[in-house]
Amino acid sequence: MPQLPKTLEEAIVQAREATQAALADGYTQLQVELLFPELKALPAAQQFMPVFDEYGDKLKIFFADAGSAALARRDWSDLPFQMLDIGTGRMTSIQSKIQPEDEIFLFVQPTSVEIPQLKKICEAIGEARPFVMFAPRLEDSGVVGIGYAARQTRQQFINTIESCYYLRPIFEEAAVFRCYPGLWEVWVEKGGDYEKVAELPNKPSGDELDTIISGGQTQSEGEPATPTSKNVFRGLQRFVRALRS
Repeated sequence: MPQLPKTLEEAIVQAREATQAALADGYTQLQVELLFPELKALPAAQQFMPVFDEYGDKLKIFFADAGSAALARRDWSDLPFQMLDIGTGRMTSIQSKIQPEDEIFLFVQPTSVEIPQLKKICEAIGEARPFVMFAPRLEDSGVVGIGYAARQTRQQFINTIESCYYLRPIFEEAAVFRCYPGLWEVWVEKGGDYEKVAELPNKPSGDELDTIISGGQTQSEGEPATPTSKNVFRGLQRFVRALRS
């Protein structure tokens, strides 16, 4: 099974493989979560694009706003895919965005602000055609001005999306990692190395994660912890910051 990656480049390679495996197994609603504050989504998404090579111009790409879509058209001018923005705040026909010939869809870093329009687009896509959300920021506790029912609707939509790849450093002491078809894993720094201390069937909740990190106990009885480089997160953060240039 994949080990905790040492660079962002390695993480994206793992994410491509996990996405292809999930698509092959019939999943149609997927997300790749790279939870780094410094992540610059457009260059990272461009490295992720080989996942869709077999689809050619049957892929359609959506960006959170018109500015991001324009930047992608400029920087990705050699790619044959149609690039649109989700269209938040505008009276845009969903039917004009989703065409019968489209076979697969990529959403690049959508946020909680776009969820109402995003949900409508996904409903128009339907369950038969797959979509992938790359580096989404959908669970934003800072969203205000919506009631309980609206929050529940948002969460129900988020819960329908399978995390085929998930990597979340927690300061420099731990990480949550999942690479489909593997289980959810928690890695903790112990004695100068990072060790896998838990394997779980579902993403750990906050309280559960706190217990695992503070205890540092391996969940699989009799299975030795797996070490990796102590500098894994520093290396990831340096790599991500380099993409800002």
